[in-house]
Amino acid sequence: MDISQRMVISRRTALAGLAATTAALAAGCSDGGTEHPKATPRPIRAVDPHATQSFAPAGSALLLQVMAHPDDDLFFMNPDGEHLVAAGVPVVSVYVTAGEAAGQNWIQGMPKSPPDKAAYSSARHQGLRQAYAQMLGLDRSAAWQKSVLDLPGGIKAETNELAAGERRAQLVFLNLAMLSADKMRLPLLWEQPEGTMQTLVATGSPCTTVSTYGHGTLVDVLAALMDRFRPTVIHTMDPDPDYQVHDKEHPKDNDYGSCSDHRDHTPTALFTWKALSQWAADATKRDGHPPRFVTTAFRGYYNQRWPFNLPPEVIEQKHRLVEAYGGDPQWSCDNPGGCGDYGQGGDRPMKNRKGWIRSTHYRHHGATLAPATDASGRLEAYGVLGTQAVRWLESSPGSGRWGDPRNLGGGPLAPALAPVRDAAGRRLLFGLRFAAVAGQGRPDKREIVVLEQEKEDGPYLPWKGLGNPEHKPDRGRRVGMPAAVAAPDGRVHLFVRNAGKGISSRVREADGTWGKWQSLHGQEIQDGLVAVLDGDHRVHVFGTGRDTVHHWSQDEPGKPVRYQPVKGLPVPGGLPGATLGPDGALALVYREPAAVTPAVHGLKPGSQDAEGTVTELKEFAGYGPLAAHTLAVRGGKDTVMVLGRGLDGRPQIVDGGDGGASPVSAPERPVAVGTPDLLTDGGHRLAVVGMGPDAAPWIWRP
Repeated sequence: MDISQRMVISRRTALAGLAATTAALAAGCSDGGTEHPKATPRPIRAVDPHATQSFAPAGSALLLQVMAHPDDDLFFMNPDGEHLVAAGVPVVSVYVTAGEAAGQNWIQGMPKSPPDKAAYSSARHQGLRQAYAQMLGLDRSAAWQKSVLDLPGGIKAETNELAAGERRAQLVFLNLAMLSADKMRLPLLWEQPEGTMQTLVATGSPCTTVSTYGHGTLVDVLAALMDRFRPTVIHTMDPDPDYQVHDKEHPKDNDYGSCSDHRDHTPTALFTWKALSQWAADATKRDGHPPRFVTTAFRGYYNQRWPFNLPPEVIEQKHRLVEAYGGDPQWSCDNPGGCGDYGQGGDRPMKNRKGWIRSTHYRHHGATLAPATDASGRLEAYGVLGTQAVRWLESSPGSGRWGDPRNLGGGPLAPALAPVRDAAGRRLLFGLRFAAVAGQGRPDKREIVVLEQEKEDGPYLPWKGLGNPEHKPDRGRRVGMPAAVAAPDGRVHLFVRNAGKGISSRVREADGTWGKWQSLHGQEIQDGLVAVLDGDHRVHVFGTGRDTVHHWSQDEPGKPVRYQPVKGLPVPGGLPGATLGPDGALALVYREPAAVTPAVHGLKPGSQDAEGTVTELKEFAGYGPLAAHTLAVRGGKDTVMVLGRGLDGRPQIVDGGDGGASPVSAPERPVAVGTPDLLTDGGHRLAVVGMGPDAAPWIWRP
């Protein structure tokens, strides 16, 4: 993250000379339709969607985070990263730029001094050491081991290491100057084959060598770091941020061009996705097995544009570390460049009207597993591993043990899949493929894809591309994750959020033919659609808007799905869960903005009004997305079970029909990566399925 408002010299002024160079890029965030450079870009090494080799054996868990600036992890990736570290997962955090901005580390009350970019970069490094020492449970002044890391292409980078028992952290500073020679910045390095950037030597750094990066150099360096540390969980930034209207009500602030993020965040994410695809491809070729890892991309300045989704308790968890990062000019830290990023010290982030600290959003669904059962009653789990689609199968019904993952190919895919079983019993898996992560003047493309079974429990047909509801590549990058539902009439309804933040749909007919993409219009929503059937087998789709939960549905089974607002729903603060409730009604569960507890809202069958029954789950304190599932109760009324994460990140469930019920929390293990889900298994028992930090799934039967 990089905040110009706290500086004596604003970034807009400091980079005025760059405006003409980047004007065309600004129209599309990082790929704005610029003319293709004449230089020849290097060939791309990427995951083969047809490759289905078995995966490497599960190993020790490790979290690798790749950020543009010091503090992007603290603002945008926490509390997820902190919860993994608290569970004993080692973390390696890589910072691509020096974060030097205009070189002003100044707050009110300090004497003004000339800009010093090397010192400001050093101060931000020290702030990270303070925050991570505290994250490890040590005093913020703990002594780190500093050294120089040799990387491909003769690149050198500073690395800092600290351990506290089983908790370990390593910080890697690539330190590319945000504004390099010839007015080069990361967006141009992504776009131009011939572009180069130089590193900035931070004050007091053991790395005194200035390194030069080209486009391929940065890809190779990130891929080499992945191969060196062998992460099982990768956190990165948003490669395809939303378009954002900037007006009086929504000032541009720190956004880049027409998008809701910083100009460095987006290319950093694109370089990371290109590197992880290259690493997976190269490692598979060398080792014969693809590496085992899951990926989550986190939104950045997007947090400012939607109602805040974290309760005060979680915000304070984040702020505790950001405050340590910000430091104070009165602190003594033995760092010649300063003791933190002073503009983020104290309670300043809590007072910032942009509220970046008050939300954590995934660009995709995170490393989410979609559970199901097979014909024998064994649990199945579908997800993305090493950027390829995979299927896990329980060894025997109720055993709680998974077999080895079966590689279904299709990559490189975004981190989650949407599986359905059609009326004929055939499984369909929908995903979002990074069809081209190229840069260097070439278009970056996204595509919705599907893998279908030939017959029930039969072999899979080849992956099929379903295109994109957007016709231009830059708009196509903004599409969301697929959601799907199968109707009893044989149709399969597919939905995605489009670049305009409404919904687009394709329908697969009972004979297997696909209709065209159709816009269903409606109000602006966040990504994270929920598609369900009601008791009369009508299709319903829900999406989180700024003012309410928006709703699309059929008038009757077999009719087109259209936008049908539901009256009486409060403002949502997060993504909802939905299920078929008792008596055929739909149950919708979500939190209001900044709320710690959710509520279950009953919807009348066939009505556009909320039913009026609202059950606040008073003991279900937590944060993040929610899932809901209808549980049949022998000899009684069915009930809605709600799954979410507690304030400490552990999965917990509660009876959604009893507002005073106490939640049941998962044991200390398993730790959840991404968002877990729940279902009823073949023995009619409730089962929660999630991804662990070792990139292996777990089963919790409460």
